Amino acid sequence: MNEGPIEVHAMATRIACQPMTSRHLKALGDSVDQASCLSARSQWDRKAAAHAEIFNLLADVVDDPVLAPILSGGTGCLPDLMTVVGPAADGMIASSRRLLAHLGAGAADEAALEMEKHLRGLHYMWRLARNSSE
Repeated sequence: MNEGPIEVHAMATRIACQPMTSRHLKALGDSVDQASCLSARSQWDRKAAAHAEIFNLLADVVDDPVLAPILSGGTGCLPDLMTVVGPAADGMIASSRRLLAHLGAGAADEAALEMEKHLRGLHYMWRLARNSSE
């Protein structure tokens, strides 16, 4: 993941604030809860995949023929990034609650910034992990 997809995901998150319903927020919260309940040590792959489900749920909210596939595409690359980083990224799952709070408040700019920080942090950790393994 590089600058382009990070910015697009942030923009899509901003757009998702408009049609966000209590049903969407509950699904997002349930997804974060599910990821949080899994063990970072013994179930990291499953935990990373559960966390990535946030992107599918946001794609459902956006329901845009251009942005929805881009968001859903994040579901494919996010677990890969998180798998390389490993359990060191576990705190990022807990920080997703800030994203949910912004989405629930309809704070589009704050939600977009939170998504951007989340993805930039993960990308940075991924680069460090990848460089240390070489």
